Amino acid sequence: MKQLILLISLFLAFGSTAQSLEQYNKERIQTDKRLMIGLGSWATTNFVVSGVGWATVPTGEAHYFHQMNVMWNTVNIGLAIPGYLKAKKANTSLSFSETIRTQHQTEKIFLINTGLDIGYMTGGLLLRSEAKTNSDKQDQFNGYGSSLLLQGGFLFVFDIVAYAIHNRHSKKSLEPMMNKIELSSTGLGLKWNLQTNAPSTKKRFL
Repeated sequence: MKQLILLISLFLAFGSTAQSLEQYNKERIQTDKRLMIGLGSWATTNFVVSGVGWATVPTGEAHYFHQMNVMWNTVNIGLAIPGYLKAKKANTSLSFSETIRTQHQTEKIFLINTGLDIGYMTGGLLLRSEAKTNSDKQDQFNGYGSSLLLQGGFLFVFDIVAYAIHNRHSKKSLEPMMNKIELSSTGLGLKWNLQTNAPSTKKRFL
């Protein structure tokens, strides 16, 4: 009878974990979709506003500022749309290991991007510094430099916020599930922490 109860408990535990994993992946994917919508909205707004500015402002620093914004956000739109479509088609029925791997990859990508964003802003500062000694291209360097500072600054904040959202989601929902599963003392199986009326025990089932 005890063995039957244990088997039923394990079955229910696995079923509950599978449902929790799928729900977790749905939430993660929904976050990615919202982030891509945010990036796309920023890029589209910049593209339209600076497109008008590029076409109407006389040649000068502002003209080059708008020009770089248009070119930059053409790339952003090209990233946001495929990113949204990829998230929309993403599979939510991932295994535990696949979920963990995907989560780590997602966080890693946003952290790497923050480093690139700092590089973009540094490039903007270098261009503005170079403008001081290059009178022939002063307006161009200043305009491009200001654009890089703006776009790099936005992306830095975007990537930091995106990382924080995913990391917080992981700590809130994924880590509690991870804590229920660990290697057995022999290294050959797993343990599942079953909650009972008695103090928590670790039952080996593999």
